[in-house]
Amino acid sequence: MLELTDPKNVGLCAARLDRIADHFNRFVDEGKIPGYLVLIARRGKAAYFHRYGQRDVEAGRLVEEDTIFRIYSMTKPITSVGALMLYERGLLQLDDPVSDFIPAFKQVEVFKSGDAESYLTLPTKREMIIRDLLTHTAGLTYGHMHAHPIDAMYRQRKFFEDPAMTLSDFATSLGELPLLFSPGTRWSYSVATDVLGHIIEVISGKTLARFFADEILDPLRMSDTGFSVALDNAERFAANYERNSDGFRLIDSPAASLYLKQPTLCSGGGGLVSTAGDYLRFCQMLLNKGAHDGERILGRKTVELMTSNHLPDNCDLTNMGYLLYSDSRPESVGMGFGARHNLRRGGLRTQTRHDGVGFGLGGSVLLDPAAAQILASAGEFAWGGAASTFFWLDPLEEMTVIFLTQLMPSSSYPFRRELRVLANQAIED
Repeated sequence: MLELTDPKNVGLCAARLDRIADHFNRFVDEGKIPGYLVLIARRGKAAYFHRYGQRDVEAGRLVEEDTIFRIYSMTKPITSVGALMLYERGLLQLDDPVSDFIPAFKQVEVFKSGDAESYLTLPTKREMIIRDLLTHTAGLTYGHMHAHPIDAMYRQRKFFEDPAMTLSDFATSLGELPLLFSPGTRWSYSVATDVLGHIIEVISGKTLARFFADEILDPLRMSDTGFSVALDNAERFAANYERNSDGFRLIDSPAASLYLKQPTLCSGGGGLVSTAGDYLRFCQMLLNKGAHDGERILGRKTVELMTSNHLPDNCDLTNMGYLLYSDSRPESVGMGFGARHNLRRGGLRTQTRHDGVGFGLGGSVLLDPAAAQILASAGEFAWGGAASTFFWLDPLEEMTVIFLTQLMPSSSYPFRRELRVLANQAIED
């Protein structure tokens, strides 16, 4: 159970925090989302927790503190931490070629012209390196983007759909396809973190699930976080929904979900489930510069490196977004998807500019709140998942905020911007 302190003890105004419930409860009452929860901690203490609505509408089950959610791309920061743990041990360097660990990437080239069936390629300007995977500058993509012939090539390979496919199979197959651009020259949200997950397996000699459990989840006592949901926890598992014209519809029932079985391919880009309490422990570890409750996961300097902007010349995502196929406008692609999601074509790509937002090793970094036009602090580290979940860490305010729901796609409503304002306007000191 969460231990909550009085908000005033950590410089937050309880009356102003109540505005969060006033605002988001309406989304439930109007039938736009099934239910949600918000958890806010400051100065190492949980100070605000609010839940509302249902985790499983069909079964009539409410959102609870221990509800288990699909966190999708909120898996990415955890995988990135895993890779940085290996970096700290001297087992990889950020500028190591990916082909040192996955030989199939040695000869990869860049798409020049054509379509998914017939195309021309060019040599890359340099090899793809580990940092490219951590920063999504590798030239990879997601098949569901429907923005480029390479997306169609991914769909033809049926990545994440074959139950027998392993991470090794996936990475080898991916290395046979061309890149969107030469590594390091653009930013494209992609399966890069899944490739990174396989590199963790190669170096550690463990499955990604085992590595996570041994090195991150067990030490941080994140007992409800993993790539599957135990059968005796199935009632705590939230249903997943998709937005439609009537509000939302069920796309994954807890009773019949693929998450009730451990997958063969553990997606480091989007395969985890978790709870608010578990993910808070992970966030607090990062906010504490790598340690929590006596367990040190990363060194202070490593966390500082992770949460710094790694885009060239300290530029933002707007200036790094890749050019859409047959389009002259630079667009940065929004929060993406991991394994075992229920995708539907249409409306799954967010065409939102990200002025003032950079990217670190596994998450976004806010560079300029004024340019981003958001009430927040420079240095904020954040990311979100496909089912509209998200988190952020604010080192300046010593604050962590977590929002969990289950509605796809993540671009359905502007929850992330709205909650930043509602949470930060409650800070009193």
